[in-house]
Formats: sequence, structure tokens, C-alpha cells
Amino acid sequence: MKTAAGRWILLATVLGSGIAGIDATVVNVALPTIGADLGTDFAALQWMVTGYTLTLASFILLGGSLGDRYGRRRIFVIGVVWFAVASLLCGLAPDAGLLIAARALQGVGGALLTPGSLAIIQASFSGEDRARAIGAWSGLGGVATAIGPFLGGWLVESVSWRWVFLINVPIALAVVWIAARHVPETRDAEATGRLDILGAVLGALALAGTTYALIEAPVQGVTAPAVLGSAVIGVVAAALFLLVERGTEHPMLPLRIFRNRQFSATNAVTFLIYAVFGGIFFLLVLHLQVVADFSPLASGIAMLPVTALMLVLSPSAGALSSRIGPRLPMTVGPLVCAVSLGLMLRIDQDASYLLDVLPPVIILGLGLSLLVAPLTATALSSVPERQVGLASGVNNAVARAAGLIAIAVLPAAVGLSGEVYSDPVQFAAGFDAACIIGAVVLVLGGLLAAFTIRDPGPAPASPSAVAHPAHCAVEGPPAAPGAIEARPHQS
Repeated sequence: MKTAAGRWILLATVLGSGIAGIDATVVNVALPTIGADLGTDFAALQWMVTGYTLTLASFILLGGSLGDRYGRRRIFVIGVVWFAVASLLCGLAPDAGLLIAARALQGVGGALLTPGSLAIIQASFSGEDRARAIGAWSGLGGVATAIGPFLGGWLVESVSWRWVFLINVPIALAVVWIAARHVPETRDAEATGRLDILGAVLGALALAGTTYALIEAPVQGVTAPAVLGSAVIGVVAAALFLLVERGTEHPMLPLRIFRNRQFSATNAVTFLIYAVFGGIFFLLVLHLQVVADFSPLASGIAMLPVTALMLVLSPSAGALSSRIGPRLPMTVGPLVCAVSLGLMLRIDQDASYLLDVLPPVIILGLGLSLLVAPLTATALSSVPERQVGLASGVNNAVARAAGLIAIAVLPAAVGLSGEVYSDPVQFAAGFDAACIIGAVVLVLGGLLAAFTIRDPGPAPASPSAVAHPAHCAVEGPPAAPGAIEARPHQS
């Protein structure tokens, strides 16, 4: 990283992963404006978020495998170009249906570029330089994520919501130029066997069918043919996915990894925690605009303390966890976050940012800072060193799938559907119910950690000590929309 070549590699990977990170936060801020402009219902707004997350969660493991097999720079560049083209389609979409389809295409691009950004660093640096490069990549990536809500709010208010997507295009062009000139090609010489394409397709069908049924059931009715049909497709595809992964020689998701009790327990906690964050962050930004009458810019800025606190405190929380063990932080963190959700019940039509919004946001940031680094480190340290890349990818996919399902289920569970985002009273009642449900689930997550996570665990693998960097192609679990991304090396 001390050389010009190293700095160019770092710039390419930070900008590449940054456009995906920014996009995950700017879109939420723009949703009410998009809904009003395109005349959509609440289900369409859900699909604008879940369409992206669905394809990203479905193909991110496959994206890492493709990079290892065919060249990490090549797949990374293809992902960036794919993401840029899909962003252009999003910005030009004349209606909600085409926008949702383009968002799904964005997710595929994100699944190709996201694992490649970290894998390129792992393969291009060594020893202390690798640790410094990953630290810089993490910090700068966090800054990019923090900029997202502010940038999105400013673009929506000053220009147009369409520029939330169009701004990705010039950044992507810069990334492609830098990568082509300055990033060396690397691949895993030991990557053998057939790619698990069938597993990836079945996994995507399982998520898509289930998500469609959950989102559309409140709109079309549970007995509607499309809802029933998609539910059946989702269940059958999930069953076939498990059979394929168990029987194939080179599975995308080796099920045997879940025989590790610590790893399985950590992922169960991950699912509960990130389900809450996925649902609440999606609704909170809407709530601030629909109920509290915040502008898009103000609602985006409102969440910045969460990102700032995590940037500052997560490394210390990871160090604390390595000294005292992960069970206590993973137990207390969700409980602190549950207190935050309780305080969010005070955010109403007359809410003041300093008195009603900032306190729960700060408490949420403290809880996440205490929780995320130990959670990620435990997922990685609970498996043998040779499986750390696989563990990271699985934990990532679990977190994204949890957020996807939560955004599909939670609004329907609290009565948020139809044109509810234009009715402050009804939306406020639904948001309060969502906060109560979220707080209960967080308490359950903390209790689950208390009874299932073991102390002391093995020391988390440091980036410079990973035996097979080619396999460390996938990040740790993503943060919920609006928050910083959690990286496996934060500990």
C-alpha cells in the first residue's frame, strides 16, 4: 500500500464496493418520492428494496467462486459494468415494474463485484501490507456508506430521485478504467470441479418464490393463484436446493459446515438480529418522512450517528470480545438495541430530532458497535482456518436473506400495505407495532446468544494469517440499510 500500484488497487476496490454500499443506503431515502412520482403502492416500494437484496443474496457465493475460477479482476470488472448498466436502467425506468426489474439486475452485478473487491486485496497484498490495506478498505468503505443517506437526500431534493441511480455510472466508469490499467489479475489455481449453477438457481427460486408470496399475500389475498403458486415454487425449490447441496461434489453451500454448533448458533443469532435491522431501517426512513415530516435529506442525515459510532467503536468492541469472549457482547448488544426500538415509539408527528430521534439512534449505534464485530468474528473463528472464507460467505448470505424476509414479512404483519405511506396516522401505528415486534425479537436473539455461544472461542483469524486468501472472497454480514457494513476483520 506504500507504492503507487498498491494505492491504485485500493482505490479501485474501495470505489467498486463503495457504489454498492452507497446504493444500499440512498435508495431507502428516496422511496417516498419514488412512490409518489410513479404512483406505486407500498408493495412496490418493498420490491424496490427486496428485488436488489434477493439477487444479491442468491448469487453472492457464486460470484466469489466465479472470481476464484476465472479471474478476480475479470469478474469484478464485469460486476461493475453490470451494476452500472442496471443503474442506468433504474434511472431511466418509466414505471415501477421496470424499476424493480432493473433493481434485481443491480443485485446480480453487486453479487459479482462485492466479493471480488476484498478478494483482490487478499490476493494482491501480503503480510502487514495486507492488514493495512484491508483496514483502509474497511474504513473508506464505511465512509462511502455513511455518505449514502446524505447524498441520496440531497439528490432527491435538489435534482431528482433518478440521480440516486445515475450517479453510479460515472463512478463505475472510473473503476473500470483504474482496474484495467492498475489491478493485476489473480485466480485460485486450486479451484477445481464444476460450478454449482443448479444450486445457485434453486436458491434464487426459493428466495424469490417465498418473497413474492409474503409481499403479495396482503395485496392479492392468500388464496390468489399467483401467491399460492409462488409459495409452492419457493418451498419446492428450497427442498431441492437442500438435496442438491447434500449430493453434489462441489456444493455452493456445503451443509456439513452447520454441524459446527458454534457456527450454527452464531448464524441463528445473525438471522434474528439482521431480520430486525432489515425491517426497522427500511421502515424508519419512511417513518421519518411520512409521519415526522422530515425531508429526504434530513431523514438520511438522521441515521449518520449509527455509522459514525460503528466506525469509531467497532474495533474496540472486537478487541474486547477477544479478551472476554463473544457471549457477553452478543447477549448485551441486542438488548441495548431493543431499548433503542422502545424509544423509537416516541417518534411521532411532532417529533424533535434532538429530543426524540437522536437518543434512540445513538443507543442503536452503541448496541450495534458492541454486537457486530464479535458476531462476525465468532462466525469466522468457529470454523477451521481453511473454511474462513466459506464461513464469511455463509454468514453474509444469512444476514442478507434475513433482511430480505423481514422486509417482506414485517410490513404485512403490522398492517402496512396499499397506499399506507401517504397516511401518517396509519403508518405511525404500523411502525410502532414493528418496533415492538423488533424489540421482542432482539431480546430473543440476546437470550439465544447467552445460552448457545461458548466462551472462550478460538482467536479470530487475522487477514494476514488466512491460509487460503483466494477463498476469502466474500465479506462478512452486511449491515442493515442505513448502517455501516460489518467486515470480518474488524475484530
